[in-house]
Amino acid sequence: NSYSGGTQVSGGTLQVGADANPYLAMAVTLACGYLGIVEKLTPSAVTTGSAYDSNYQLPRELSEALRLLDACKPLHDVLGKRFLDVYVAVKETEHEEFMRVISPWEREHLLMHV
Repeated sequence: NSYSGGTQVSGGTLQVGADANPYLAMAVTLACGYLGIVEKLTPSAVTTGSAYDSNYQLPRELSEALRLLDACKPLHDVLGKRFLDVYVAVKETEHEEFMRVISPWEREHLLMHV
């Protein structure tokens, strides 16, 4: 498996990117495995080739991912509602601050060519 950041399980090891909290990644991975067992979910087939060709799509925006996380009540029960409420609030604030920053591309292509 190639590795391009984010979180990846390969050969029985959990790999996380430098921008991820490894403890949180492990806790969420275990929580999701636990929920799969409790809810008696059937695992999907192993993905071979490019996951981009899959019918399953991950959220493309952080705001959408946070909305989905906030709506996942079973995960709130396992990880703790207070923890996830605070985590989502912090990440929403970080995202709002990020969206207020003018990127170098915007500065160069939009502001300097008016």
